Amino acid sequence: MLRHSRLLGTYLGLFWIAKFVLFPLGMETPFLHLLFLVLTLCGPILAYRYARLYRDTACGGVITTSHAWLFTVFTYMFASLLVAVAHYIYLRYIDQGYLLSQLAAKTAELEALALPPMEAYVAQMHQVQELIAPMTPIEITIQILSQNIFYGSLLALPTALIVRRKAPQTPVNP
Repeated sequence: MLRHSRLLGTYLGLFWIAKFVLFPLGMETPFLHLLFLVLTLCGPILAYRYARLYRDTACGGVITTSHAWLFTVFTYMFASLLVAVAHYIYLRYIDQGYLLSQLAAKTAELEALALPPMEAYVAQMHQVQELIAPMTPIEITIQILSQNIFYGSLLALPTALIVRRKAPQTPVNP
């Protein structure tokens, strides 16, 4: 199971890295941000396909819910570890404050509109800026890594419930 979850987790992690490239680009290009969001929704679908592939090839088409859940959790964990390396490299060596400055610019744009329904959202954006600004790249990376593993373990449950398959019952001859 670990061998398969490492391999398929690597594939999922590479998908997440390719998707992550769209995040900073999407700060200035709305279409790329939308594409990033759509691909984010495709992540659980890809994990489901990997769990089904594992069930059909390595498990002979039979897998329990707990086995499928554990496999999917490990797949998300290995993907999260791989994408964490990319996040750290980006935040440490490439970003140089770009994301925080873009967040501040977007917040200022929303503030300038002065729309009453947006006041709570703008206040939340200011809180996010205050929270992220003093964090180091490694702190941000560890935060994202822990969130990815946590949400992956939650998403693994419905995946396991869908992927599970019992062995066919053989009739008992008297």
